[in-house]
Amino acid sequence: MIRALLWDIDGTLLNFKAAEKAALKALFQSFDLGECTDDMVSRYTVINDRYWKMLEKGEMEKPKILVERFRAFFETEGVDASRASEFNAAYQLALGDTIIFCDHGDEIVRDLKGKIPQYAVTNGTLTAQTKKLKNSGLDLLLDGAFISDQIGFEKPDKRFFEPVFEELKGLKKDEILIIGDSLTSDMQGGVNAGIQTCWYHPKISEATNLPIDHEIRDLHEIYRILEQSGTFS
Repeated sequence: MIRALLWDIDGTLLNFKAAEKAALKALFQSFDLGECTDDMVSRYTVINDRYWKMLEKGEMEKPKILVERFRAFFETEGVDASRASEFNAAYQLALGDTIIFCDHGDEIVRDLKGKIPQYAVTNGTLTAQTKKLKNSGLDLLLDGAFISDQIGFEKPDKRFFEPVFEELKGLKKDEILIIGDSLTSDMQGGVNAGIQTCWYHPKISEATNLPIDHEIRDLHEIYRILEQSGTFS
């Protein structure tokens, strides 16, 4: 039986790509860096993904990654790389300005509120994620949030989940389900922590050797998983 849900935020409950694109375009204007085209956003995404994989593997500390990704991006685009640090600081706040839910995720979380404990589990920065949670209303809908900046460890490190287990100490690990879009962060993290996993991948199909418990294309499928587990019986 599933007795608690751990929701990833970026790319799962919230459309991160839309927020990322809007933030980059707005900041290029406010920093007087010219136009940030869709092609530039795509190139940034590739660079950003590469740096976050380094974070997940423990190859570089987050503060350095946050700045270095923009330094690498700016160098690629011929922009003054010395502005990477201040740009990143503004970017953390700008990410919370665009709130678009995936699959009406807010309605799902609202409907499940009081029926099953729900928590956010995210590797995003404290500044960005706190603003997103507030502006989205998820801070009031969820029972709590676990943010890597506060914990000191990133998913997929199993130590990220230690405060989660402390919060849910009355539950067995196999009664906890993590829902997320990232194989390397959310699903690997769930496997490392020994909890149930649900991979949300609405548009992509990717081969994996991870022992994932559930796969969904739409967040509404979570109801089926909960019903089959006997959560509402």
